[in-house]
Amino acid sequence: MSSAGPQLRPFSYVILMLVGDRGAAPHDLARMSRQGQVYWSAATSRYYSEPKRLAELGLLAARSEPGQTHERTWYTLTDAGRRAVAAWLAEPSGFVRIQNEPAARLNAADLADDEATVVRSLRAIRPEIESQLAWLDQADEVASTLPHRERYLRLNHRLSRRLLEAFLEWLDEVERELG
Repeated sequence: MSSAGPQLRPFSYVILMLVGDRGAAPHDLARMSRQGQVYWSAATSRYYSEPKRLAELGLLAARSEPGQTHERTWYTLTDAGRRAVAAWLAEPSGFVRIQNEPAARLNAADLADDEATVVRSLRAIRPEIESQLAWLDQADEVASTLPHRERYLRLNHRLSRRLLEAFLEWLDEVERELG
């Protein structure tokens, strides 16, 4: 747990990072989450509730701004929020936690009526992987518009691309062995 306090969770830091120096509205955070789900996955509602909670803790400042149909809340990082992120970054990172439904399905293949059923269910991830790879191409273009984060974004994009390509190779292997 971070030295910033027990009320902060890893997802709290994700929100603080996404708000960053430029600020963001919950709608922007939810959009970023849909686009970058290869990095972090959470229910869309959490991208609306967590910034509000962080503002109550004094880590984000909130102000109302006109939106397209109604007022929206715009969040910015406070000095306390910046200190919390800095303290979190100084802590040793935990290893990645992966909730891998396809691997769980493969582990349960002995419980299926036949292996072909499992292979068919696993093939369904191929279009999603291809979609994420296409998103990474777009994200690389966007990275150049964020010079304060470009280098870090590109490093993460390369890691994500390798992970997605590894999933495609794994899927090919499953199809060859069980197909």
